[in-house]
Amino acid sequence: MMGTLFFDSLNLSQKVMLGTALLGGISGVIGSFAVLRGRSLVGDMLAHAALPGICLAFLLWGTRDLWALSLGALTSGLLAIATVTWLVRWTRTKEDAAIGIVLSTFFGVGVVLLSVIQKPHIGGNKAGLDSYLFGEPANMLSDDLVLLTVVAGVILSLVFFFFKEFQLVCFDTDFAQSQGWPTLKIDLTLMAALTVVTIVGLPIVGVILMAAMLILPAATARLWTNRLQVLLVLAGLCGMLAAVGGTQLGRGLPAGAAIVLTAAGLFVLSLVLAPQRGVVARLRSEWQLRGRIAREHLLRSLYELNEPYLPARQQLPLQSLQDYRHWSALPKLLDAAEADAFVERQDKTVRLTSLGLKRAAELTTAHRLWEMYLMQHAGIAPDHVDRDADDVEHLLPAALLVELEQQLEQEGRLPNTITSVPDSPHQLEGPSESSTP
Repeated sequence: MMGTLFFDSLNLSQKVMLGTALLGGISGVIGSFAVLRGRSLVGDMLAHAALPGICLAFLLWGTRDLWALSLGALTSGLLAIATVTWLVRWTRTKEDAAIGIVLSTFFGVGVVLLSVIQKPHIGGNKAGLDSYLFGEPANMLSDDLVLLTVVAGVILSLVFFFFKEFQLVCFDTDFAQSQGWPTLKIDLTLMAALTVVTIVGLPIVGVILMAAMLILPAATARLWTNRLQVLLVLAGLCGMLAAVGGTQLGRGLPAGAAIVLTAAGLFVLSLVLAPQRGVVARLRSEWQLRGRIAREHLLRSLYELNEPYLPARQQLPLQSLQDYRHWSALPKLLDAAEADAFVERQDKTVRLTSLGLKRAAELTTAHRLWEMYLMQHAGIAPDHVDRDADDVEHLLPAALLVELEQQLEQEGRLPNTITSVPDSPHQLEGPSESSTP
């Protein structure tokens, strides 16, 4: 009663903003578990399967009361989940096919019922049931806000008290089963929460777009973090921002579509700018990796050209280095190596510094160890092993190289001193094409 009086004191714009924010927040939180669990399409199925329940509830009660329609939608949604479960368990139908069958069948029945009750003598058109297809938050009442508040409180409490259980089921169901956890009950609880959120969200964003509210905020948040706690908070905030922003920015447009498009805009923005998984970060990381590989190839090439003169550090003509690798970006690579104090240049010659010789010896050692390993254990031909070693030596962790050294030492194929560079296990006739940056 107190809550209803409070909501009655708000104007329509405030009610819409509060209602959409509540829906966006809880959709982001519970949708995160659905996405991690691989159940994203379940929300879509529930949204479509709820339509016949909504229509039947209106035919029975003759009212658009949210509680009555939500009860009908919930019943229809649970029946849809039971049908999918039966099809998967007792027939040869795969889960994705079962979801598609139930989704299309239930939605088809709902469209037929919706066309029936929209006839003038029944009054469904005046009741505004067509808004359930695309959503209409402007029709929100105080009772609707009370229901959204109750659902939000229950869902957040459920996530708080069963966070550990939900986390384990989402990431490692097999381990949870081996430890005796009631994974079926936990999964059903999670799906029940997803069903409730889907049902209460239908009047706001509609049947067709509700799945996007469950998926987009979670997918957006996933681009920014690897921690589940942070993911849930970010997903809730993204859902709230999309809901409020879509409602305010999309005036004059279908509200449900505006909310979903705002959520999609946040996803695209995150896809580009996220610090680890964003397109810009990935391109920058790839560019840095290519640069590091090119610099390491330069040092290894200088070591191989200087190898006949060891331990002296010979002044090598730049032309001999150019002929050895045929690099078009050689001046830039030499500038970077000189800035790192790995080489020193004089006129048209270049020489490794003491630091550069040490680093070049380490890189050459790693390369030749991988050549030996690939020839002995992977059956790589000697005339291809240089290229294959180039593919792995820059990407695998240093701990794996140490393990390889220990293995080769046990087999008696490692040099006597760890600082020695083993001879090349193949006859190097020329540089491989893959080593050209």
